[in-house]
Amino acid sequence: MSAGERKLPTRMHHHAFVVADQERTRHFYEDIIGLPLRATWVESAQNNGQTLVFSHTFFGLADGSALAFFNFADKEVQKKFYAGPQPNLCYHIALNVDAETQDAIAERCKAANLTATVMEHGYCKSLYITDPDGLMVEFTVDAPDVEEINAMQQRIARKALDAWQAGDTSPNNLIRPHE
Repeated sequence: MSAGERKLPTRMHHHAFVVADQERTRHFYEDIIGLPLRATWVESAQNNGQTLVFSHTFFGLADGSALAFFNFADKEVQKKFYAGPQPNLCYHIALNVDAETQDAIAERCKAANLTATVMEHGYCKSLYITDPDGLMVEFTVDAPDVEEINAMQQRIARKALDAWQAGDTSPNNLIRPHE
């Protein structure tokens, strides 16, 4: 590796959220979505002079990374950290799946009377579901030509960002189907 070259992280380890009820969260992510519960850590840690007692659950993804969820023993601490339902689509986590897995998740959500929404972005097809704590979870299936799409975006990414920063709001996703 040369002096100016940057080494990228190898994968996401985990992405953490605070939830109201760990069993309700387990049921959603393990029984409905299909992510296995890989670890439950019960810990006590010091944070800004306060002792925090919490459980931290990890639900596994194929690459070894995880979605992780905190729940605090002290109700006041829980209230302080719990964000509650997220107000919009912009705050979400997206996970890549194949079409068969996306269809199976949609079917399990339907069987559980959960609303799932599909959106075609052109570069991927997304299934959106809201978890019991109001976190939007997106399951994406890449377009068949995703490598070409990614290569094109890599070539124009900086130019597109510079244009956006300069006030140019012209859409550049010309592969997204029009509604």
